[in-house]
Amino acid sequence: MPGLVSEFHEGERAMHRLLKIPIRENPTSPGLPMRYGMRVNYSSLVALGTLDNEGRPWTTVWGGERGFARPVAENVLAFNSSVDTAHDPVFKALWDDADPQDDAVIRPDGGQGKLMSGLSIDLETRDRVKLGGKMIAGAAVNGGKDVQMAMLVTESLGNCPKYLNMKDIVLNEMKPKLVSDSLLLSPEALQLIEKADMFFLSTTNGETMDTNHRGGSPGLLRVAKNTAEGLELIYPEFSGNRLYQSLGNLRLNPLIGIAIPDFDTSDVIYLTGTASILMGKEASSLLARSQLAVKISVTEARFVKSGLPFRGETGERSPYNPPTRHLLSERDAHIAASSTSKPDISATLVKRQILTSTINRFTFRLSSRDKIPAWQAGQYITFDFEPELGAGYSHMRDEDPQSLNDDLVRTFTISSPPGGNEIHITARKHGPATNFLWKHNLRVPLDIPVLGFGGEAAFRIPLETTGPQPIFIAAGVGITPMLAQAPQLLAAGVPFKLFWTIQAKDLALVVDTFAKIPGLAAVTTLFITGTPPKQEEIDALATEVKTRRITSSDLDEVKGKGAKFYFCTSPKLLSALGEWLEGEDVVWEDFGY
Repeated sequence: MPGLVSEFHEGERAMHRLLKIPIRENPTSPGLPMRYGMRVNYSSLVALGTLDNEGRPWTTVWGGERGFARPVAENVLAFNSSVDTAHDPVFKALWDDADPQDDAVIRPDGGQGKLMSGLSIDLETRDRVKLGGKMIAGAAVNGGKDVQMAMLVTESLGNCPKYLNMKDIVLNEMKPKLVSDSLLLSPEALQLIEKADMFFLSTTNGETMDTNHRGGSPGLLRVAKNTAEGLELIYPEFSGNRLYQSLGNLRLNPLIGIAIPDFDTSDVIYLTGTASILMGKEASSLLARSQLAVKISVTEARFVKSGLPFRGETGERSPYNPPTRHLLSERDAHIAASSTSKPDISATLVKRQILTSTINRFTFRLSSRDKIPAWQAGQYITFDFEPELGAGYSHMRDEDPQSLNDDLVRTFTISSPPGGNEIHITARKHGPATNFLWKHNLRVPLDIPVLGFGGEAAFRIPLETTGPQPIFIAAGVGITPMLAQAPQLLAAGVPFKLFWTIQAKDLALVVDTFAKIPGLAAVTTLFITGTPPKQEEIDALATEVKTRRITSSDLDEVKGKGAKFYFCTSPKLLSALGEWLEGEDVVWEDFGY
């Protein structure tokens, strides 16, 4: 019989205390109310979880069409789905390794049922319902290709549509093949994880189970370790309904099972292992811009090709998806490294200079009770805008969905040379932080906490007159690393070359830059896009000007001569440069965080 779900269990309460969540009632419903039963019936997929004979959770996904799961009696769901009965770990655990060929009816535990959980999910409407209960009967039919199963639902809960990327689900004729059961994932399996924008996880507190999804931008699940001896994955926990049912289970029992589907191919990776909940510095020291994350140490893995009974064509991605959060051990994830510690430094806004309609230069005065760390030309500074722009918790925020997981930490390349306690930030207006700086009344003091300085040493051009010629390619405000480095480079006689592409409306930035850095115009080729400026304006620049986009042929004069290329451009141009300069020595700075 359904149990009355009225209180959170100790693991959930522990998470609420740790994260300072206000006391509230548990919204989980006993049994399967009609409103939830209808939503399950309309869903084309159900993720299922159960425990194997060793007590380890596993997760799978069944379905492929609406109506395959439906209510057939009070609090009872029936499932009728094609299933890979040879490799699906949930089927194997529910059937206790019984032969799927004999069509026998299975009644686990003498008819008392076997603990399980589920998540019905409709990716066309972004609807989902969590299910908890027991498998009470089942049979494998059609030569073990299809499964019929009955689940007694003891608790259920409707969930919000956040982080669900829409997909058009269709049936797939499975041709399952176990590719590997090694902990060392193959390149193909790693590629599946890298492109996955959703996975499913199951946990248990020992008395009940919970199955849910984690979704976001592709690459939300990061591989921290991949060897024959060990496989470790990390993912960030985004702002949700603050029930913390999965994490609450993990507080009591760290075992976890996940399924990572490839909706394009119907391939799937099944994993089971042990989870660690990472909070604060423990999270941000491993995963960029994350204050809450989960690390999974995998104990068993299965990679199955064509192992799922469905495929899915990707549609609209959730507007709530944050950008992918990378490991600090990955290239360019250093941007968040400084957030793991907070030195006592503040930056006071003292001046704002309008350069163009969308680009300003901001002057900040740094102060600290301790010594301010030294920085080098071309490095960035990390500001914390949370005290000024933080809006507190909201479950949903449709008018600004990205703000829910925005930590309001921003990095800006310092555009002035090192030295002194004042720095310049040259930035384009884009997003809440720069909009705030644009509008702030300078007569009102503004102090922004500084989290630190950083930047790739490899991106700084050496002060050497011999060796590979440095070639810097910038787009728009991508010039900022050069603004801080150019005076030293020119003074040292470094034979560098600058290719700079800019929109005509931002030409004032070029005029200002050449005026502030004498000699830079002489080593620059400028590409002006948009409506061409007047000829007298071009002549006044005293530099080589082309009123068009940069092309591959523009780099012919420097290609194949042992030069070293530095890029700071838009992602689109960065991709093109990678093709044009294949085989050259290149390095770039990525500000995508």
